[in-house]
Amino acid sequence: MSEAMWGGRFSKTTDEMINEFQASINFDKRMYHEDIHGSIAHARMLAKVGILTAADCDAIVDGLLAIEKKIDAGDFDFSVDLEDIHMNIEKRLTEAIGDAGGRLHTARSRNDQVALDTHMYIRRQTIEVQKEIENLQSALVEAAEKYSDVLMPGYTHLQRAQPILFGHHLMAYFAMLARDFERFEGVYRRADIMPLGAGALAGTTFPIDRKYVAAQLNFERIYGNSLDAVSDRDYIMEFLSAASILMVHLSRLSEETILWCTREFHFVELDDAHCTGSSMMPQKKNPDVSELVRGKTGRVVGHLMAMLMVVKGLPLAYNKDLQEDKEGIFDAIDTVKFSLAVYAQLIRGMKVNKDVMKRAVTEDFSNATDLADYLVKKGMPFRKAHAVSGRAVHDCIAAGKYLEDMTLGEFQALSPLFGADIKDAIRPETCVKNRNSYGGTSYKEVERQIQAAKELLASEKTVSEEAKGKQV
Repeated sequence: MSEAMWGGRFSKTTDEMINEFQASINFDKRMYHEDIHGSIAHARMLAKVGILTAADCDAIVDGLLAIEKKIDAGDFDFSVDLEDIHMNIEKRLTEAIGDAGGRLHTARSRNDQVALDTHMYIRRQTIEVQKEIENLQSALVEAAEKYSDVLMPGYTHLQRAQPILFGHHLMAYFAMLARDFERFEGVYRRADIMPLGAGALAGTTFPIDRKYVAAQLNFERIYGNSLDAVSDRDYIMEFLSAASILMVHLSRLSEETILWCTREFHFVELDDAHCTGSSMMPQKKNPDVSELVRGKTGRVVGHLMAMLMVVKGLPLAYNKDLQEDKEGIFDAIDTVKFSLAVYAQLIRGMKVNKDVMKRAVTEDFSNATDLADYLVKKGMPFRKAHAVSGRAVHDCIAAGKYLEDMTLGEFQALSPLFGADIKDAIRPETCVKNRNSYGGTSYKEVERQIQAAKELLASEKTVSEEAKGKQV
């Protein structure tokens, strides 16, 4: 007969290779805190409704807390034969306190137990990801303020388009991260639903009090359908989706950082502490952090795709396939948190080459739109003004010079609407200053964006601190 904790129906022990194949303890042991505190709440509920005696409940709670201390201290031997974190803890508890430990699993299944652990774990990790988002957002705001007067080319199609402020560019990434933070708020809400009490799939015959357990564990809601409770992995897919979008944002920032620190651009220089060299080429300074984040984006997106494929064909309710939800989500969590943390360091250590950026918007034609706008403000239809400006660019390219090098006579040969103020109108600083529409790149607008960002950061901190205060 099998000696497994579920082995009463079996006449043989599980093949050793199958044990290794199906065991999840090597990765789900990181949820020990959630498993222990979920069990404590369950035990107290069982005592409340009279299923456990007060003495048994006290023994269980004390025993579980003692196990938690051992795991915290690294003094706990996990066994593959016991498959998962739930059975490892329950077995050790029963060995320590006897029959009382065997009563703990009354009115629950590993199906709703693992769902509870995962919900609690995702809640906690979502808050930690949000804290790392805030940290990177703060780094972007600091850099935007530090380099508030730095001009750079704005690009479309990776071609220089119009002059913008460097801070304006950074605040675009702040805005992306703000949406990421909001997405994780949604993840938290969907993870904040309590599944315990669903049993294996159909509920239980015992007079349990699910609301009491939810209150003990600070859950906002309780699953209203037991089949849904044990089979739902939407919140994991949502986490992976939000994480994938976040990593795509970091990948876009990485691509630009990699370009900016090349000799061809030379817009920024990364701190030596955030780069490596070459084993062969002594001159090399490689932007490894940015390259790794860009590469790890595919890894996180891959975990989302894998999870979608795991769930797409599953019948209700629990299936062993769902064990595949954990390795991907755990790795995605680690990857996202680390990527955010190292990027905050990279931004804070980055040096901006102000003069190089200024030269890039001076020695090009990114002020051609402002030339056209000048004529429009003098009464010329935009399409005609566009053609005149394009002709001016054409003539300058042929003559090997830029718009600011043209004489007033050359301008007036193209249109008599040009006046002596045209030179000032197309200076990069003027081009930036005049783009004062809401959300634009003017000095005043970027300052407004920075102040709004600081206010949003304060509200984000409040949201994450309130959520953190609810964790068990």
